Amino acid sequence: MPFATQPVRRVAAAEGVRVSGAWPHTIPAVHQLLTDGLDLDPGVTFLVGENGAGKSTLVEAIAVAFGLSPEGGSTGARLTTRATESSLADDLQLTRGVGSKRAGFFLRAETMHGFYTYLEQNPGGPEPRFHEMSHGESFLSLISDRFTRHGFYCLDEPESALSFSSSLAVVGVLNQLAEAGSQVLCATHSPVIAALPGATILEVGDWGIRRTTWEDLQLVQNWKSYLQAPERYLRHVL
Repeated sequence: MPFATQPVRRVAAAEGVRVSGAWPHTIPAVHQLLTDGLDLDPGVTFLVGENGAGKSTLVEAIAVAFGLSPEGGSTGARLTTRATESSLADDLQLTRGVGSKRAGFFLRAETMHGFYTYLEQNPGGPEPRFHEMSHGESFLSLISDRFTRHGFYCLDEPESALSFSSSLAVVGVLNQLAEAGSQVLCATHSPVIAALPGATILEVGDWGIRRTTWEDLQLVQNWKSYLQAPERYLRHVL
């Protein structure tokens, strides 16, 4: 992709970095990224997989390597509470698109409460009163308010706060971003969000990272099977 213009064309190990036997290098998806590199398509890319497969670790590291705060926010946000991020970002090198924008935003569900407080204490102008909204309402308001500039958007499991209808609304926002030329990297467990037409889907697991389709995702197959006959699953836990 010699003339690709998306914000991030490729993610790979930085010069001199070798795969080690320590976490997070031991996660198969991280090991593959450091060994083979990963090309990121324009538009929307979803990372889908089980808990512990490395989705959030990858999104966080790529966001930080891009210049975003590990606790969420735009390229100008410097929210810092208790550092819990891995050191993987230091091991990565991003290849940026020709003339690409440096603007971006990292939305991660687990740090949004602290980010709302940060916005109250560091207002850049009139801000929605996020703390006075429900969890889902604040997420949708933040996305509507902040996901407007051309740039690179990283999302870590945004569905954790969202109802079915709100998840559909997020799908619409992601589609608008892609149509406007922005690039999105989103880790998700939601078959609703991952169903965005035209998106690239990367499934992560014991095999590492593999491209797949929505229909072939294990996540989708599991949900379809459960909704058809929940008793087949519940009898193992009740």
